Amino acid sequence: MTVPPPIIAPSILAADFSRLAEEVRAVEDAADWLHVDVMDNHFVPNLTIGLPVVQSLRAATKLPFDVHLMITDPHRWAPGYADAGAYNVTFHAEACDDPVALARDLRAAGARAGLAIDRDTPIEPYLDLLPSFDTLLVMTIKAGFGGQRFLPQLLDKVRAARRHVNAGHLELRIEVDGGIAADTIEQAAAAGADAFVAGTAVYGADDPAEAVRRLRGLAERAAAGA
Repeated sequence: MTVPPPIIAPSILAADFSRLAEEVRAVEDAADWLHVDVMDNHFVPNLTIGLPVVQSLRAATKLPFDVHLMITDPHRWAPGYADAGAYNVTFHAEACDDPVALARDLRAAGARAGLAIDRDTPIEPYLDLLPSFDTLLVMTIKAGFGGQRFLPQLLDKVRAARRHVNAGHLELRIEVDGGIAADTIEQAAAAGADAFVAGTAVYGADDPAEAVRRLRGLAERAAAGA
């Protein structure tokens, strides 16, 4: 199984929102991406941040933004995040009638395009769309809230995606989001994931940057043994 070097993407959903810029800088020298969860209280029953916050944060850090849109009507809103300088913009398959068209629009706007698959959504109908994307985000919880317990059975989707990516020689990151911590990241890496969203495991630590480094080491070890 061929897996690229791991990417660790701390989620600011677990950060202190009263001092976001400081929280971002705390991981700037250790993290690969910064994961930004956008929730609209429609697609998911929670409300977080939106485009103005992303625009403001963009000036505060050099980290690439990995924006995860848990929103309805991503066709309307997703390109704005690309225009704001997001490196990767991921939207949910469940919220979009034409994922390939939106991926094309995101790439045209200068961002990488990501497709997210929620907990209860089968992955098989979307495997043939993967050449149009740069990232596949497999939820390892139910989208909408931080701090949930990791569901190892959802790694079957990661395994299916990794087989498909390797068979097609695709350049695609397989990202996992939900309950990723020191006691779960190795399972996800061994299943074939190569990008890892970690919220509480990073921002709940005394030293967030060191927590990122530890997670990367665990993922590297697991991938090497897979």
